Amino acid sequence: MSLEQELNQHAGLKAIFDAAMVDIEKAGRPDELEAARVKYLGRKSELSLLLRSIPELPQEERPVVGKLGNQLRAHLEQSLADRRQELEGGELEARLAAERVDITLPGQPFPQGHLHLITQTMWEIEDIFTGLGYRIAEGPEVETDYYNFTALNTPEGHPARSEHDTFFIEGHPDLLLRTQTSPVQVRVMEKEEPPIYIISPGKVYRRDSDATHTPMFQQVEGLAVDRNVTMADLKGTLETFTKAMFGAQREIRMRPHFFPFTEPSVEIDVSCLICGGSGCRACKNSGWLEILGAGMVDPNVFDFVDYDVDEVQGFAFGMGVERIAMLKHRMTDIRMFYDNDLRLLGQF
Repeated sequence: MSLEQELNQHAGLKAIFDAAMVDIEKAGRPDELEAARVKYLGRKSELSLLLRSIPELPQEERPVVGKLGNQLRAHLEQSLADRRQELEGGELEARLAAERVDITLPGQPFPQGHLHLITQTMWEIEDIFTGLGYRIAEGPEVETDYYNFTALNTPEGHPARSEHDTFFIEGHPDLLLRTQTSPVQVRVMEKEEPPIYIISPGKVYRRDSDATHTPMFQQVEGLAVDRNVTMADLKGTLETFTKAMFGAQREIRMRPHFFPFTEPSVEIDVSCLICGGSGCRACKNSGWLEILGAGMVDPNVFDFVDYDVDEVQGFAFGMGVERIAMLKHRMTDIRMFYDNDLRLLGQF
């Protein structure tokens, strides 16, 4: 005989059973189910009060009410547990349905960075010269006065020093932020015998800031020291670099200039990338744009490193990486490289 049939022996317990089962089945949320539990199994529920009143019942009713009442309590507890499990399972299914992800859809794009234009230009310059047989040499950015000036034939009091607007280290008058990467060349020559073919890329610092200058900028300097090195070798090297960097149609010209560590010294111009040499506003109608300085290494520099000037000769050159990038990509203000404007940087 089922519990429901047995409960027909007691009208009160049967009424509790019928009402409780209806409320349990109707409960659609955990809070409604908890309310049903308190209503039918709580300390003040009708069933609890009835079970506590068993001693007051007639002798013949006590066994029936005690047995059926406990069975009813157990049945309701199980029914509540089963319904709770159903509700929790339903909530989980609803949540999974609402949060379902279609893994076949393409993922959300994540913006990908790339090398800065200055780094790209630096690496391109390095690739060209390493392809010509040069190797890369590096040195400290905090340099001594000796390597930055004196050993490069720029002694104290030399007018060329005033053109550099140098950052000196406070409290250390012999230390400074290098104004050029040329000191690397001296350091290499002190340690090695010719032949030497190096480029020295890196940051340099000068107290200057305008549309064509920044206090920190990138520079690549080159040095070739060997037997029978001539100005013709210098021109051929720089012409090869210029055509590789700016295009095979570009031409170069050499103009006399002065640098303390080269003699003779020249400025190198490239035929204008915009007008092709016919003359325009960008080249001030000259047809040429300045790109770098160069020259044959001054014998006085070789004296500092104990090279025999009767046995070896050399040439050196130096360029600002920002200057090369500005010319190649037709930019007008060097500060644009460091403004971090993604509209600009994203184009390269």
